[in-house]
Amino acid sequence: MINSPPTMRAVPPFSANRFLHILLAAYALVWISAAIVPRDRPTWALENLSVVIFIGILALTYRRFTFSNPSYLLIAIFLSLHAVGAHSGYAETPIGYWLKETLGLHRNPYGRVIHFSFGLLLAYPMREVLVRAGEIRGWAANWLPVSLVLTASVCFEIIEAIVAETISPGFGPAWLGAQGDEWDAQLDMAMALLGALAAMLITWWRERVAPSRTLLQ
Repeated sequence: MINSPPTMRAVPPFSANRFLHILLAAYALVWISAAIVPRDRPTWALENLSVVIFIGILALTYRRFTFSNPSYLLIAIFLSLHAVGAHSGYAETPIGYWLKETLGLHRNPYGRVIHFSFGLLLAYPMREVLVRAGEIRGWAANWLPVSLVLTASVCFEIIEAIVAETISPGFGPAWLGAQGDEWDAQLDMAMALLGALAAMLITWWRERVAPSRTLLQ
């Protein structure tokens, strides 16, 4: 899937990175479309607060640390999936209902898809930071991103629970779209863990089977 991120490489300035320009334009279209008449405007705004902060950090640190194009692509895909869920609510996403009917599930699985995607799509960018900025090597370069994903997932679930009970006292699980599942938080974290493990296994395999091939230049 993706090769090991280089520790030393020429980084083009933002003005010269055409791939990133196209990626930003595509994500902007997705985000703007998802911002039009969302199902619950206050919840949509709350869901997108972390996105705005995250993108702001990426922009402010671009010169100091520029991710590879594959990492930016993975980040954009995750943010696009998040934008779709924030628009309609994870438990009410139309594509989730399609998956429910197609796979014969008892609940809308879009929330699970998002948590799995969090691990699958963001573990590699985390690994890139560890390898290039932290000079992490060997097994730790593949194991630490998994640990970071799980840690971030746990922190997110705790913060989300606190916010839910603050905004909707007594109805936190319903506001979060738990769909009656008392183990919803634990299963979400498990999905993020599985996604991260899958990403790092693919990266490990690619390094050994075809180390000279990359997803994007």
